[in-house]
Amino acid sequence: MKITVSTHKLPGYGPTLRTTKRMTEQAVRIVNRAVPGSMPDVEVILTNERGMAELGAAAYTELAGVLDKRTRARAERECLRRARDVSGRAIPRADGSALVLLNVDQHPGEAEMAVTLVHELVHCMQFSRKDVVESIVRDARDSFGVERQSRRQAREHERAVEQDEREAYGKEHLANQLVPGAAA
Repeated sequence: MKITVSTHKLPGYGPTLRTTKRMTEQAVRIVNRAVPGSMPDVEVILTNERGMAELGAAAYTELAGVLDKRTRARAERECLRRARDVSGRAIPRADGSALVLLNVDQHPGEAEMAVTLVHELVHCMQFSRKDVVESIVRDARDSFGVERQSRRQAREHERAVEQDEREAYGKEHLANQLVPGAAA
């Protein structure tokens, strides 16, 4: 498993980058032991709201196989609307790796960053489970209008997302091992 941490359009965030690299290496080990599944190669990118929208839209359109410029622009607008409220996102990639986007503007300290990092790494572990990535791809293709999914498949996907979110929130206490008092 390969772990990379970088920034996107964030000049002057060297100390935050170094801290996040250290925390990511520790968090991967902790989450790998505590959550069933296998950790894929992970790329963590620290960015701002606009960067989250740009990179998130690019990753989802690539996952869905969309090449149309108009569809990409629509996806970026939708991701920008969501990015205002989101502090992090985990997105599977077609090559089996995972992309984790962290909004540094919503993390005033190490404790908040640790909680979000653990939460998103739990999602990365979930990507290795049976039919999870296929369901995400099918939902993305449906949202971009490439290929329709049935109502039953959409309901199953929504239930799976809710279950995965409950599991990720339930594992946020592991952030205490990174930064004491983080998940308090």
